[in-house]
Amino acid sequence: MNAFSRRGACPALSAPMQTGDGLLVRLNPVAGGLAPKALIGLCESASRHGNGVMEVTARGSLQIRGLTAESAVALAGEVNTLGIAVRTGVPVETGPLAGLDPQEIANPSPLANRIREAIDASNLGGRLGSKVSVLVDGGGRLNMDRVQADVRLTAVSANVWQLAVAGDAKSATVLGEISGREACDAALIILRMIAAGGREARARDLNGEQLKCIIPSIGLHPTLPPSVLPDISPTGGEISSGDAGSSPSSLEIGESFDAGPISPPVGEMSGRTEGGNVERLPGLISMRQEPDSPIGVLPLRNTIALGLGLPFGHMRAESLIALCHEAESLGVTEIRLAQQRALLLLGLSQSACITLQDHAKSLGFITDPLDPRRFIAACPGTPACASGLLHTRDIASQLAEASADLLDGSFELHVSGCAKGCAHPAPAALTLVGGEKGAGLVVDGTAKDLPAGYTSGYEAARALGRVARLVRASRKNKETTASCLSRLGAARIAEAFEQG
Repeated sequence: MNAFSRRGACPALSAPMQTGDGLLVRLNPVAGGLAPKALIGLCESASRHGNGVMEVTARGSLQIRGLTAESAVALAGEVNTLGIAVRTGVPVETGPLAGLDPQEIANPSPLANRIREAIDASNLGGRLGSKVSVLVDGGGRLNMDRVQADVRLTAVSANVWQLAVAGDAKSATVLGEISGREACDAALIILRMIAAGGREARARDLNGEQLKCIIPSIGLHPTLPPSVLPDISPTGGEISSGDAGSSPSSLEIGESFDAGPISPPVGEMSGRTEGGNVERLPGLISMRQEPDSPIGVLPLRNTIALGLGLPFGHMRAESLIALCHEAESLGVTEIRLAQQRALLLLGLSQSACITLQDHAKSLGFITDPLDPRRFIAACPGTPACASGLLHTRDIASQLAEASADLLDGSFELHVSGCAKGCAHPAPAALTLVGGEKGAGLVVDGTAKDLPAGYTSGYEAARALGRVARLVRASRKNKETTASCLSRLGAARIAEAFEQG
């Protein structure tokens, strides 16, 4: 390892980040997945050199916590000994089932590989900030709609891709459609424009005039006339090499504003939730399925995958080791990391899926796509995060058990240890946030917004329980929790939170 992370860097294997419980590293296997034996070895290494907590983020990255400066070096060496190659440079992401999903529109892997090679050949990696990313989404069951990226290429047909910048599927600025042959060139042009703004620049800093220049240069078929392309720059279109792309609202796991050989303690998350709240169609609850959920039995081309979730994105290494031993005995050949804090286990028969699913449930993994824990975004909180002021995961666990009937998937409850709001930067219907006054409740906002009511930290779970009772008493027949909360309004919710 050459150095520890600089300001704004992601906690890669070669650049660990300081957190409340030690250093943290994040890694993504080049092969896309790991053999069970390799993951067992990685968990054992994490237990020897860290605190044995394994995390999968909402973007599908693996995180290891509790390292020291010395043990992080030892971990990196053992990862190499295990033969686990990890991605470096500009992330070019595809879905976890790329090339395997029978529902996907196009296999994104070939295009993603061409873009990676082009980035390496152009030496762009050293000129771009560590947060800049490219996404190539082939569609299918586990699409990448919720994931944010600077450059988005989404399959429209076998050889036509929609090009968009700066956001997720809902918020990104769509430029138009392009052939697969030209898509790689388009991504490189946009990345060069971003690089021209310095290492702090992001695609959101590009203005409409710059984006219009892309269209004739690559033969793009614009979805909108160039004259109406929006100015998506928050500073009026000027790219700055200052703080652009590094605002508190864009902090990710372990990110810091301060320079130094090891970044000082900051708030971090075990995977951020991309996008806002999504209303669930009424019929889905009784059907016990989620249209884009990675949880459950997933039929693939020539095989079956079992999707399992990690509660609030984390699991003890010994539980993951036990899962891997059972998985290997049942024929699992590969374990992939998936968005929404999940694992996909490949190579199972139908009967083996059921056996492994039962075993995983006994170990504490999420096996039901409508498990209430899936609809709570909780950062590590205190003591894992030096900025945390609440025992967030304890609170989240209590709420998932006591108010499971209200966590219906129509909204996501955000439990944040501090006002940084790392686990869910987007607005949420309800956000519990730690602060100087104790635990505050923000209604229809983010952790940075002014709370509508307050209670002491140790009373937080009980106070949210009072809000749950109010919703139960007020909810109309077939009304979702999100709709009921909206109808009740902030004042009534705050009254229940503070006084019951």
